[in-house]
Amino acid sequence: MWHEVKSLTPKSYFLKSYQPRNAEVKHLRILLIGPVGVGKSSFIDSVDSVLQDRITGRAPTDAVTGSSSFTKNVGIAVFDFTKDPEGFYSFMFNDLMGFERPAESGVHVEDIKLALKGHVKEGYKFKPEEPLTEGDFYNPNPTLSDRVHVLVSVVPAESLSIMNIEVVEKLREVRLAASEMGIPQLAIFTRIDEACPEVKGNINKVEKCSSLLGIPPNCMFLVKNYHSEITTSNAINALILFALRAMVSVGEDFLNDLQG
Repeated sequence: MWHEVKSLTPKSYFLKSYQPRNAEVKHLRILLIGPVGVGKSSFIDSVDSVLQDRITGRAPTDAVTGSSSFTKNVGIAVFDFTKDPEGFYSFMFNDLMGFERPAESGVHVEDIKLALKGHVKEGYKFKPEEPLTEGDFYNPNPTLSDRVHVLVSVVPAESLSIMNIEVVEKLREVRLAASEMGIPQLAIFTRIDEACPEVKGNINKVEKCSSLLGIPPNCMFLVKNYHSEITTSNAINALILFALRAMVSVGEDFLNDLQG
């Protein structure tokens, strides 16, 4: 049920050579959503660390997990990755503030739906009390490049069973909206170093997450983010690259289907 990565070597030839075949798009856009403090920004940093072969720290993270989102001063934060000396990789991540409790806190679900369609411009500061409807940060005519091409739910492996129901409902509402748009969806489990034996040994946790999010088990990936390490390692790299390649692959399929 879980992906076997022991035989995977941490090589990113596919990612280095990847270019969207759809001429309307230069960069595949991957949106990360999830609860507060689950490690979305840390995952972006970890991807950058793998690709640069050194520990990096571009996305803002908080060493102390609190009850409110650390990524809250912007709406859509865009992260691309340097492919020195050849420019940039042809995929990017969008990060935004995490889902919070109570339901009226954190990012508004309607804003995420707008972001999926490409209506939210970079730098917009989310307002939990009301969604974006017009103004300087509203993009009335989004192109295919502005739209989200892959939706990734980020969930904590060690606390899946106690994840707040309000957060789960927000995740599912966004997922259903993405499904209506045909956007492919994956999920990654972070903090597997804290919960891996329990998760791998209990198939009910996999099925529960699949039921909660509506994502098939074969679209879920175990990931360990870089946190306290000072150098990269093949074992951590392999997990991250395995998930990243899947994101790029399903996103490319989505773009190809739009070409007819």
